Amino acid sequence: MAPASRNTILRLINASQHTNCPCHGSHVAHNAHVIANQLRRLATPVNTVEKEYAFEVAASNLRFGDGVTREVGMDLKNMKATKVGVFTDPNVAKLPPMKMALESLSAQSDLPFEVFDRVVTEPTEDSWREAIAWSRQHDFSHFIAVGGGSVIDTAKAANLFTVYKDADLYDFINAPIGKGLAISKTLRPLIAVPTTAGTGSETTGTAILDITSKSFKTGIASRAMKPTLGIVDTINTESCPTPVHISAGLDVLFHSLESFTAIPYTERSPRPANPILRPAYQGSNPVADIFSSWALEQTVKYLPRVAKNRDDTEARRQLLLAASFAGIGFGNAGVHLCHGMSYPISGLNKKGPKYQHAGYVVDHPIIPHGVSVALTGPAVFQFTAPSSPDRHRQALAVFKQTTLLDQSITSIPDNAIGSHLFEAIASFLDGLGVPRGLKAVGYKKEDIPMLVEGTLPQRRVLDLAPGIGDIAGEDGREHLTKMMEASLEY
Repeated sequence: MAPASRNTILRLINASQHTNCPCHGSHVAHNAHVIANQLRRLATPVNTVEKEYAFEVAASNLRFGDGVTREVGMDLKNMKATKVGVFTDPNVAKLPPMKMALESLSAQSDLPFEVFDRVVTEPTEDSWREAIAWSRQHDFSHFIAVGGGSVIDTAKAANLFTVYKDADLYDFINAPIGKGLAISKTLRPLIAVPTTAGTGSETTGTAILDITSKSFKTGIASRAMKPTLGIVDTINTESCPTPVHISAGLDVLFHSLESFTAIPYTERSPRPANPILRPAYQGSNPVADIFSSWALEQTVKYLPRVAKNRDDTEARRQLLLAASFAGIGFGNAGVHLCHGMSYPISGLNKKGPKYQHAGYVVDHPIIPHGVSVALTGPAVFQFTAPSSPDRHRQALAVFKQTTLLDQSITSIPDNAIGSHLFEAIASFLDGLGVPRGLKAVGYKKEDIPMLVEGTLPQRRVLDLAPGIGDIAGEDGREHLTKMMEASLEY
């Protein structure tokens, strides 16, 4: 076992001082926590009249089963498709999932299709524009995406801008980066066939891209963009390399954790003046909680198994299910800090550290999305723990692979949950070989202000973060700086 770092020792000492024992508990620390909570409650409250009072549940139709990709040709024929746009990337284009899909399409009479195999891993505005121009030229009646989240998101964008032929890319990109216009037209049917167990893009109306000119990521989020059908086929992850399995699985992990710990939907403001303006990311709610908590349990159990043996069919199947369940969870609740901070972490890498993650066959620097999300995970959930100790205690029990009734969990006071969860998440990431902090991918302390500036525009997710989204006038700069600093190394 590697020796514990100085930071780890300090955190554990702090946690050990916060005991339930009245004789040995740190009353000073406890009182400080109480005072901090009282100050938070005394912060300027959000106008209760403007707060949300309802939530919606939306998700794609899903089909689970080994080999169900063979049915997509019949599906498109049943949908009365007249011309199909098929999206994939250069790597997946050579693999069995794409072969299976094309064979299914070819088996149908009078079902013409065209293939776009130039989707970029971690797509940019330039790669989206290329795909959109190609799609507009062909004016497809239906779409199918075979690949990971980058492929599915690109197909969503192509679908959107084929319907909105004269719209500019920034018309629909989330405000304040773009105009964030509402999508009022009906888009064309899209079948999503994921080849990784990660993004959950087959279930959601979210599409993410890298705005290279600003060195961060953002996207478009609307229920109107969700696929008509998601094909969840375990066979399609057989060819997925282990590093991709791990990164994709980390995305599932933090989709689950962030959506489960997002501010309650009743704390989100302002209340939409029209239902069409109600965002897809609404805050935690009873339905999303069920999907997110189950996905978290499955990911903690099965991702380490896939990391050790990618031929573990049971583990791959459960992770694929978890990805879709987490997609339904965060697709209706939203994500928050880990994802918000990940966008500049990955975006600035191309000009800054130029880190190249092992196992990714790409010709550009890349911090894979799941890895970029995980780098701040321990610090984020230490920060959010005071907002909802019970939910974070439940997450801690999952990482410890025990129950909430276990004395090792029940004996931890509320104000120490964050420290324990920090260590549990860090330990889990260590077991997967995830780079241990921002320094491990090339960032330095002097880069933190730049990373914070790149995070601040991500209001769509920051406004769902406890301690930021539920405090009026709080932009999060000070908290983001501290979390970035705590994420440099641990």
